[in-house]
Amino acid sequence: MADDPHLSFIVPAHNEQRLIAACLQAIHASARELRADYEVIVVDDASTDDTAGIACEHGARVVQVHHRQIAASRNSGGHAANGDWLFFIDADTLINPDYLAAALRALRGGASGGGAGVKLIGPTRLHERIGQWLMIHVFRLVGVTPGCSLFCTRAAFKAIGGFDERYYAGEDVAMGRALARHGRLVIVHEVVMTSARKLRTHSLGYQLRLLGRFLWRGRRMLHSRDELEMWYGDRRDEP
Repeated sequence: MADDPHLSFIVPAHNEQRLIAACLQAIHASARELRADYEVIVVDDASTDDTAGIACEHGARVVQVHHRQIAASRNSGGHAANGDWLFFIDADTLINPDYLAAALRALRGGASGGGAGVKLIGPTRLHERIGQWLMIHVFRLVGVTPGCSLFCTRAAFKAIGGFDERYYAGEDVAMGRALARHGRLVIVHEVVMTSARKLRTHSLGYQLRLLGRFLWRGRRMLHSRDELEMWYGDRRDEP
């Protein structure tokens, strides 16, 4: 809406040439439908494909970094942004006007930040459907902010120091907790669509072993890229 502050949509990306166009189109369509004043920033983190070129073709400002760490990439985008309200959207995620309208209502109402429920794109297996149910209902109940669609005010982002760069995964959960400590956190009822490619790339057995290692080692496991192939290894091209 015309009276809202300037919005910044920040999209971290590494080798996302196949999916990033759809992500950016969804951002533009949602923002334009609500007549928002906005910018789109793609943080191209060491891509070796045409991610940056496609981002430019779709009206994004590209920030080049070489972190290979999602928290640091998100922070680079946050620091480069001009907006007062920041939206961190993953490159394999499709937002919609209903989600954006709900997030804007939360921010107008004084929220420091928040997130949304998540639905997976494409056919899903049983354990993926269970995970989707958890992401929609349990995450909202306990205040978990999935990183694929996290939003906050610039003031809150600065006050808490952005995403915790000790984490190579789970930085979104840590960010949500920090936002909740700073002010009011809102998980909107509207959902966004995101890729299930991590789940499809790795077997259920791998995912259960990863969960077991996390339960044994705790957050220390998230402080190194070495054991986080699910986030930093090869992945299937399909959504």
